Amino acid sequence: MTNFNRRTFMKQGGVLTSVFLLPLTFNSFVDRKIMKNENQFDVIIIGGSYSGLAAAMALGRALRNVLIIDSGEPCNRQTPYSHNFLTQDGKTPLEISLIAKQQVLMYDTITFYSGFATKGMKIEKGFEIETESGNKFTTSNLVFAAGIKDIMPEIPGFSECWGISVLHCPYCHGYEVRNETTGILGNGDFGFDFSKLISNWTKKLTLFTNGIATLTDEQKNLLEKHAIEIVEIEIEKFEHQNGKVKTIIFKDGSKQMVNAIYTKLPFEQNCSIAEQLGCELTEDGYLKIDSFQKTTINGVYACGDTATRMRTVANAVAMGTLTGMTANKELIEERI
Repeated sequence: MTNFNRRTFMKQGGVLTSVFLLPLTFNSFVDRKIMKNENQFDVIIIGGSYSGLAAAMALGRALRNVLIIDSGEPCNRQTPYSHNFLTQDGKTPLEISLIAKQQVLMYDTITFYSGFATKGMKIEKGFEIETESGNKFTTSNLVFAAGIKDIMPEIPGFSECWGISVLHCPYCHGYEVRNETTGILGNGDFGFDFSKLISNWTKKLTLFTNGIATLTDEQKNLLEKHAIEIVEIEIEKFEHQNGKVKTIIFKDGSKQMVNAIYTKLPFEQNCSIAEQLGCELTEDGYLKIDSFQKTTINGVYACGDTATRMRTVANAVAMGTLTGMTANKELIEERI
């Protein structure tokens, strides 16, 4: 633990207003309540990106004592720009997060802890969370918003391009690479379905199956009918410049130029504590939730990428807001 949240006061119209002076970084911010060992909270939120911060804001506005634990390593940290989010279109993910964090920390019942949550256990009146540094915090309710960890294929150059020119979502990034020479890295139903989808943004499209295609004859015929080439040669590496893919090099020595690639990656939960507590996962590997963001364990909620395949900033914020509202309502119901 290092720095306190730095606070000053400015006089505006005769009213003293609390203003946080936050440096533009995700370095450690440790609130005075932690320094005083006031470690009991109404809600602990694990994950302090868009969804976690949105949940915290809703809870802070409901006067709840909230702790956000965040590692500062969001899955979109390589992505140069964020799109399809009203009022923030074209800003960097970090810029949006910093503004959100600064606004959330204006609520003096919200505490931010920079670090990793590593252990969790059920206790008599809620849950205990332990961090990598050995700090322990207790809470009545838990929110998981730590997102997912993408598992990169063993293709040299792939991870360096992920989020920059190797993309997951055309609604987030498709406009910027419209009409460009584009590839789909995939096979079977996914390769077929995503090729159809991306053909809306470009006609210069190739499906790279990275080995023998598992498409049906009907799928192959439909792609060929729409001039979507199918390449079944195994990939050796991606040549790129600062994360911008230029050429796919194949294991037979051939190569093909592309400007963008779409694919779908396997993943795992970024934080395993929910599973430690017994929260169920969906067949796809997301935390299972109901329509109010409740997991299968009472008092535990989930939002953002950890609970949905809809990986957009706008959706993460919406889910986080609903989570905060739901958690507050449950706390009221428990008290009355």
